[in-house]
Amino acid sequence: MRRREWMKAAAGTLLAPAAWAEEEGIPAHPNDLEFSKLSYDPPKPADYRHELPGGAAAYVVEDHQLPLIDISVTIRTGGYLVPREKAGLASFTGSQIRAGGTKTIPAHEFDEQAAFLASSISSNIGGTSATAALNCITQNLQPTLKLFFDMLKNPGFDPERLRLATARRLQAMQRRNDRAQGVERREFARLMRGDEHYSTWQTTKASVEGVTVDAMREFHASYYHPGSMIFAVAGDIETKEILEQLGGELREGWPMQSKPEVAAVPVPKHEPSAGVYMVDKPELNQSRVAMGHLGIRRDDPDRIAIGIMDHILGSSGFTSRIMMRVRSDEGLAYSAGSSFRPGIYYPGTFRAGFQSMNARCVQAATIVLEELARIREEKVTEEELATAKNASIETFPRFFATAGAVARTFASDEYTEREEGYWDKYRDRIAAVTRDDVLRVAQKHLHPDKLAILGVGNVQEMLAGNPDKPDYQFSKLAGGSEIQRIPLPDPLTMEYPDG
Repeated sequence: MRRREWMKAAAGTLLAPAAWAEEEGIPAHPNDLEFSKLSYDPPKPADYRHELPGGAAAYVVEDHQLPLIDISVTIRTGGYLVPREKAGLASFTGSQIRAGGTKTIPAHEFDEQAAFLASSISSNIGGTSATAALNCITQNLQPTLKLFFDMLKNPGFDPERLRLATARRLQAMQRRNDRAQGVERREFARLMRGDEHYSTWQTTKASVEGVTVDAMREFHASYYHPGSMIFAVAGDIETKEILEQLGGELREGWPMQSKPEVAAVPVPKHEPSAGVYMVDKPELNQSRVAMGHLGIRRDDPDRIAIGIMDHILGSSGFTSRIMMRVRSDEGLAYSAGSSFRPGIYYPGTFRAGFQSMNARCVQAATIVLEELARIREEKVTEEELATAKNASIETFPRFFATAGAVARTFASDEYTEREEGYWDKYRDRIAAVTRDDVLRVAQKHLHPDKLAILGVGNVQEMLAGNPDKPDYQFSKLAGGSEIQRIPLPDPLTMEYPDG
């Protein structure tokens, strides 16, 4: 083929896809693409819920794409049931249920059997619930399930494993004042909840060393019972078969015959005090600032509108007002934002915060306050509202993206007694939010006059501020009130020095 003819043929080949696309009606540019309206109907919990012996419930979702099975169980108990002087007992019990083997299988042998099966088995107890979980390949389900239920029913609580766990916990406690983020979370929680609520209790050397095998056995015996359990099961299983297996394990040899009475989660009585609070860590060149007040419960009728408002204000990352002002416009912090989280058992908190160079913290804090004022004084734009609503609506299917997500979502909803039909109405409620709603809930639920502002870092440099911008001062944010110093406590006794 001559060179001229070859080039002509090659050019025709290159042009063919474009010509073909035009004939097929494919747009010339991605911006011209049109998509059909998203249609997604969430699954119904009743389609997956099953009753098990002893009062337990199970949500079972089959998924045969891979030979894997996930099973988790939530137990109605938690650290809130332990008195303050025994802080740590619940969390130790939760971890040692797994770490301590069983009454018939020593701890090291339990670990070896799980490893041989390539199965993951875990257990823990948090503030308001306990969980345990297993993950295994389909062919090893039966032996893994035997280990799992032996652990739940007959934990061994090995004394040597407890001794090692106690030593590790004490070492970690010695460093609890080292990281500014940990100090900020602890002290902000105290400002919101006070010292008398379980959520702010801290372990001490005495409470940790006071955890014994007998105490853990007593705690376990008091609350671990089928009637307090909700299972989430997903993966390569047949529903009928797994229900028979779970039912058999629940029937055999459970030490308690009656469902335990479990006290309600206590509501904090503390009323936060507005003001500016400082914790001094002079070695830091960057400080952390958090500001907030009490919020709402999950069942508040304004919850959806508040979520949209918070998305625009600070919870959406780079599209939020706080992030754009503090980071993009002023370059004062790498990350800044807000979170308005509703509580399940009592009101949650509103919190805004950032980390910045010491001298620049007060300017960044002032900008956050300006954004709080702005969203309370003027309506958000149509574009902001549309972005926030679309983000919430279009990401809705993620709650049910996998079989495991479906099972866990419905199990969690039952445990926390979420309102029936919540997911069916979720997107419609978001779509119904208007600019007037956002303004209304901002005015009703954001309280700049009630803010507790906490700074953790080099207090001297924070208070001095930026000499190039002397108008920004924490004393102005305190409104004439004295800036209150919070001393660091002894890391092992958690006793705070006077002053």
